[in-house]
Amino acid sequence: MFKLAHISDVHLGPLPKLTFRELASKRITGFVNWHRNRRKHLFTDTLDVLLEDIERQAPDHLAITGDLVNLATGIEIRAAADWLEEVGSPETTSVVPGNHDAYVAGAHDKAMNAWYGYVRGDNNPAAWDEERKIFPYMRVRGPVALIGCSTSIATPPFSASGYFGRRQARETVNMLRAAGEAGLFRIVLIHHPPIRGATSPHKRMFGIRRFAAAISSGGAELVLHGHTHLNTTYWLRGQTRPVPVVGIASASQGPGGKKPPAAYNLFHISGSAGAWHLECERYGLTPDGREMALENRVTLLD
Repeated sequence: MFKLAHISDVHLGPLPKLTFRELASKRITGFVNWHRNRRKHLFTDTLDVLLEDIERQAPDHLAITGDLVNLATGIEIRAAADWLEEVGSPETTSVVPGNHDAYVAGAHDKAMNAWYGYVRGDNNPAAWDEERKIFPYMRVRGPVALIGCSTSIATPPFSASGYFGRRQARETVNMLRAAGEAGLFRIVLIHHPPIRGATSPHKRMFGIRRFAAAISSGGAELVLHGHTHLNTTYWLRGQTRPVPVVGIASASQGPGGKKPPAAYNLFHISGSAGAWHLECERYGLTPDGREMALENRVTLLD
């Protein structure tokens, strides 16, 4: 059996001190939003409680679907790189970026350079190459193929949308087909929910139909996303049967807010190609914020 833990929307805090130059951009809106809203509900100690519980579960791999930082400043990006090293090695941890990781122009590439070991596909160069497209990537771990996609782009103020383009769709199909032919359990990681109506228009993903076509054409067993800070399950059409699309609450969300408190999903994968079994357990923060407790257990594939 292979165990995969999934978290998202880490939003490492607190915010560093920012220069006037750094604030003279879209960051000013995020700065205000952090101090008026996010800092009241996103807590580092909550994240610590969640990670300690995941460590107790001893998963084979950890998937993180974006928004490691808030305003994508250089200090935040470097701090996230240090945090990733504490969480796990690139061998046991896979990351895809979110919209906050590309908050302003140029931030995405700086983050991918700093976090390269965690976003590097098995066949990608050992060293960061800014001229080479990273996404989609494929990493094979045991019976599982992790296909990492990016919807992370810089957007105007008051927008948090993402984009899944034609090139990425074609390469995703090719990777999914190759992984299927190899008899692997295929998991697609993406930040924005690839489901129409799953979030408000200014936060949606452009290319939803393109992504759905890639899944139905290439084949997949599971899609994981973040962005909404909600615990959700949707379904997309697959080659032979529907594919579960699972979202998770923010890993730093404390109790008492408008969004669900911090949670993570633990997936148990067993069986073989054509006869996969997938069970999902969701663990959520207790009302006192001191520990994680099992909230739900469901069989997604059988």
